[in-house]
Amino acid sequence: MGREFNDLFDQWAQTYDGTISGHDLEYTEVFTRYDEILEEVADRASGFVIEFGVGTGNLTSKLVSKGREVYAVEPSQGMREKAKEKLPDLTLIDGDFLQFPDPLVKADAIVSTYAFHHLTDEEKDRAIGRFHEVLNENGRIVFADTVFLDDNAYKAKIKESEEKGFFRLAEDLKSEYYTTIPVLTKLFEKNGFLVKFEQQNEFVWLIDSIKKER
Repeated sequence: MGREFNDLFDQWAQTYDGTISGHDLEYTEVFTRYDEILEEVADRASGFVIEFGVGTGNLTSKLVSKGREVYAVEPSQGMREKAKEKLPDLTLIDGDFLQFPDPLVKADAIVSTYAFHHLTDEEKDRAIGRFHEVLNENGRIVFADTVFLDDNAYKAKIKESEEKGFFRLAEDLKSEYYTTIPVLTKLFEKNGFLVKFEQQNEFVWLIDSIKKER
């Protein structure tokens, strides 16, 4: 993954927690049930966990509180600094979904929230293949991210956002790499995973995938 979004996230680091708390009207629905979604991801991950896109450390905090050992990967320096304020003892790795130093042991789970859409579908394909390599047998991927049922649903959400006057949200939907459930299903299955999807709000789905032998 390129670092084209790093400047954005460095700037967003100071206000990110306010956005997810519903202070930004355009993104209220995107972050509806935010805390419950993170709690569900943390509950489904066990043992040694790799987290991608740590952000300000909200999911990380839940993982640590549940006794998980977290290998925390975050490309934005601004976000890493905010996460360290919450979790001063956490070791944070400068990396992303595609470029990160392999941990010394295989992971039991890989988690991420609100981040996988920063990869193109081709990059998602390569990342999922890499995940298969660093996970234990029967290892698990648990992501929460904006995904659409199909292309028509994606286009309809852009139109709806524009009609509401949510032009920043509409531009975000157009400019980033949001994908669909059929595409993700194909990519996970191609790379040796069984995957299911559970809708969490109008935008976000829980992506729960178990590694199988190729």
